[in-house]
Amino acid sequence: MNLRLTAEELELRAAFRGFSDKEIVPNAAAWDAEQRLPDEAIAKLGCEGYLGATIPPAYGGRGLSMIAYGLLHQELSRGTCAASSLLTVHGMVAEAIRRWGTVEQKEIWLPRMSSGAALGAFCLTEKRVGSDAKSVETRAEPFGDGFVVNGVKRWISFGEIADVYLVLARLEEGPSTLLVERDTQGLTISPMTENLGLRASRIAQVSLDGCWIPRANLVGRAGFGFSHVVGSALQLGRYSVAWSCVGIGQACLEAALRYSAEREQFGAPLRDHPLIKQMLTNMITEVEAARLLAYQAGQLADLNHPRKILATLVAKYFASRMANRVASDALQIHGANGCSRDYPVERHFRDARVTEIIEGSTQIHQLLIAGYGSQGYEPHGGLC
Repeated sequence: MNLRLTAEELELRAAFRGFSDKEIVPNAAAWDAEQRLPDEAIAKLGCEGYLGATIPPAYGGRGLSMIAYGLLHQELSRGTCAASSLLTVHGMVAEAIRRWGTVEQKEIWLPRMSSGAALGAFCLTEKRVGSDAKSVETRAEPFGDGFVVNGVKRWISFGEIADVYLVLARLEEGPSTLLVERDTQGLTISPMTENLGLRASRIAQVSLDGCWIPRANLVGRAGFGFSHVVGSALQLGRYSVAWSCVGIGQACLEAALRYSAEREQFGAPLRDHPLIKQMLTNMITEVEAARLLAYQAGQLADLNHPRKILATLVAKYFASRMANRVASDALQIHGANGCSRDYPVERHFRDARVTEIIEGSTQIHQLLIAGYGSQGYEPHGGLC
């Protein structure tokens, strides 16, 4: 499998890195402390076309390849996962509409989501329902030419400011997905602050109390919400998180290399001490391994290869665990300074911990990957 970047992808990577170095990295610590990605930063992401990264040009999007989309997540996450998180959840809603929405839904929402005029939020998690998403307790009852929806969604990234929510609710036919607009009567948004990681992600509780949703807002067929609509959205979300983890790992590695060169102990720079060399070696190796798995998942997605789902699961599983190990080692190399918000590794350490939970926990990934193994995985053929 050829993992060489094209000239266009190399150019895009440089542009993404330049944007992140200018707009994201210098402000990430302040946004984390303020617990909000500001509207001005979101507007800049929209102006660059990043919010429409995977939306087809016919709807005003950039229609990036999956490789390029991954590189965008990598570079944004070098600054803060909050920026990458916005692209993730926004992109998941757009992907659900693009793939399963009606012509009218696509025409209404995709152009607005491409420009950033409308932000999307993905509403799956509830107080008692997370990994077992098929058991959602939010209910949608038929009423007239629509549905009355009651339920509470929690830990919704950018739920505080979203314009449209893709809500998984239970109909008589089974789990189904509905588009709920922000100004819907009975919809209440409550910010959730003081979180461990992704603190700038404008996380909220989304409460639906007798919300009437027109039947025209049903995405996909009734009963197909989890198996089809949510499934395709999660595929994109897991791929996005895998690359975000590569970005976290890269940022922690760069910080550790700088600090170990500058900091002296026992008369020599930290990087010259054998045990620090061992840690740096492991960090470099793990970041590069995760990046290659993410590249592979992206290339298989661009080729629409049958093994793209497994490749994405493997990439997200390995990269999220890698991000935690590398962030932990980077913090260790920084010593007491690593526990201070004066150094970015403290924030990356907190963000990394969340990546093993979102878009499918580590344990869910273990079950899914092992399931593919039982279906005839080729140990010598790899994923190619």
